[in-house]
Amino acid sequence: MAYSDRELLARLIQCEAGGEGEIGMKAVAGVVMNRVNATGGEYARVGQGSIRNIIFQPYQFVCASETENGVYNPQNIYNMRPEQIHYDIADWAIAGNRIPEVADSLWFYNPFGPTCRSRFPSDVGYWQTRIGDHCFYNPTDAYYKT
Repeated sequence: MAYSDRELLARLIQCEAGGEGEIGMKAVAGVVMNRVNATGGEYARVGQGSIRNIIFQPYQFVCASETENGVYNPQNIYNMRPEQIHYDIADWAIAGNRIPEVADSLWFYNPFGPTCRSRFPSDVGYWQTRIGDHCFYNPTDAYYKT
């Protein structure tokens, strides 16, 4: 049986941001939902309003992949066991809620260092904020040409 969108989002939240606290998990959930609701660019074409399409778009979320560089990835959504907080945050995000700090962010990443780049790779995003270990980026006009 296939996972529901709610289940997939709860698992992705736990996998990508489980150690980032409630605000960090809400921020990651917000990015996913911003992609689902994108009105232009790559995510509008790929997502078509679908959480499943956004999560499983190739090369977007490490946690959505069972292998990385040909090696089994044990930290994937299939191995997650979401708790109530993950479902609550998924429900919160699906209902249209966002934390203001994330704004319109379409990307996040962990730089494994103290600073965030000012621009997202390919110059499609500009730095918005850092929450925990993740840097968040809003789209530039260049993104809408993707």
